[in-house]
Amino acid sequence: MFLASFWPFYQFVGTVFFLIMFLIGFWCIIFFATFIVPMWLTEGVAEYLGKTKKFDPEKVRYPKLYEQEGVEVIYQRPAGEKTNHH
Repeated sequence: MFLASFWPFYQFVGTVFFLIMFLIGFWCIIFFATFIVPMWLTEGVAEYLGKTKKFDPEKVRYPKLYEQEGVEVIYQRPAGEKTNHH
């Protein structure tokens, strides 16, 4: 049996795929224009001009094991020693 005998079905699948991708792309453009750009123009510019509190990355960083309160590290690998897995 030839693959070409399924042509009408493949044409339908391709059309449905195209329409779904078109809608997804259109949604992305609308989302970018109505949410991301206004967010840049308000919060981003305010942060750039110093109107907001300075961002401290240390506040959102997950603390290392030995930095956590109530945790005792029994063994800590020396700085120069490599791990076995890659």
